[in-house]
Amino acid sequence: MYSEIVNTIKGLFPKQDFVPLHAPCFVGNEKKYLNECIDSTFVSSVGKFVDRFENEMAAYTGAKKAVVCVNGTNAIQMALMMVGVERGDEVLTQPLTFIATCNALSYCGAYPVFIDVDRDTLGLSPVKLEEWILEHAELRDETLYNKRTGRRIKACVPMHTFGHPVHLNKLVEVCRRYHLKLVEDAAESIGSFYHGQHTGTFGEVGVLSFNGNKTITTGGGGMLLFQDEELARLCKHISTQAKVPHPWEFVHDHIGYNYRMPNINAALGCAQLETLPAFLEKKRELAAIYKNYFDSVGMEFMSEPEGCRSNYWLNAIILKDKEERDSFLEYTNSHGVMTRPIWQLMNRLPMFEQAECGDLSNCTYLADRIVNIPSSVRL
Repeated sequence: MYSEIVNTIKGLFPKQDFVPLHAPCFVGNEKKYLNECIDSTFVSSVGKFVDRFENEMAAYTGAKKAVVCVNGTNAIQMALMMVGVERGDEVLTQPLTFIATCNALSYCGAYPVFIDVDRDTLGLSPVKLEEWILEHAELRDETLYNKRTGRRIKACVPMHTFGHPVHLNKLVEVCRRYHLKLVEDAAESIGSFYHGQHTGTFGEVGVLSFNGNKTITTGGGGMLLFQDEELARLCKHISTQAKVPHPWEFVHDHIGYNYRMPNINAALGCAQLETLPAFLEKKRELAAIYKNYFDSVGMEFMSEPEGCRSNYWLNAIILKDKEERDSFLEYTNSHGVMTRPIWQLMNRLPMFEQAECGDLSNCTYLADRIVNIPSSVRL
C-alpha cells in the first residue's frame, strides 16, 4: 500500500524528484515590490511596506490593529508580555505544539502547565482545561493560583494545530470565568476561520507566523493581532526599541526590543497576501483529494473541525499505531516523498520534563500516530 500512496502523492506534484513537505510559492508581485523597496533604499525597519502589510493584514483578519515583528516566536513572547505575564507566573498551554510556544513563555520567565488536546481539533481542550483548573487551582480576588505551587496562573495559550481552529467559543468562556488572558498561537492558521471569525482575533492577542514554510511567507517574520488599539500601540513602541519620536534625539522610555520586521520582508508579505485567497482555495482542493483517497484506502485523514474553515496548512493522516507510523515515515522518505511526524510532546523534552501536566491521553495517542504529508500549493 505504501508504494501506491507514494505514487499518488508524486502524481499530485509532478516533475519533482523529491516532493517537499511545504514549499513557498511566488506567483504575484513579489519581485515588483522587492524592486520598489530596494529602489527606495528603505530596506530595513522603516518603510511603506511595513505599514501597508500591517494595515492590510488587520483588514483581512478583522483585527483592530496588527503589529509586525521579526518572527512568530518573538510575537508570542511580546503577546505574553502585553497581557501581563511576568517572571514566575504559570501559563496553561498544550504539549502537542511546536517548541516556539514554550520557548516564548520561557523567555518571559514563566512556567508551562500542560493540558490535553481534543482529537477533533488537535488543539487545547476547553473541557480538559476546566477540569484541571477545578482540581488544581483556586481564585483569589479574581486571580487564579496553582494550589500546589502557589504561583499565579496568568494566561492560556492554545495553538491552532496545522491550521485547524480549537473550540474557541468554549475556550473563551472558560478563560473569562477564571480571569485568564487568552493568547492565541495562530502561527499556522492564517486564513482559518471559526464560525466565520478569523483565528487570532478571539483572545486579547493573536499571533501569526510568516516563516518560509507557512501558507504565505515573508522569509521570516511574525505578527500580533489586537482588538485593543492602545495595547497595539504599546506593543509597536516596545518592539521598536521603545524610542520616543524626535527629529534627532535618542530618548527611550521602556526596556525595548529590536523585534522590527524589515521593510524588504514586509514587501514580500504584501505580495503574498494578495495571492492568499487563491492559495487557500488550492490547498482546500488538495485536502479534498487527499481525504477522498485516504478514505478509499481505509486511512484516517485529519479534516477541519465542525463549524470551521481550515487553511489546511499541513495535511495530516492518523495511523493505527507508532509502529505503522515509523514504517510509513521510513518508506515515504526513502522513496522521494517528504513526510514528518508531529512534534515531540513538550513534556518529554528535557527543558520541560518537570512541568506540571494534566491527563494527556489524547496528546499521547496523537503523538504516536500523526504524520504530515506534502501540502504545498499546487499551481
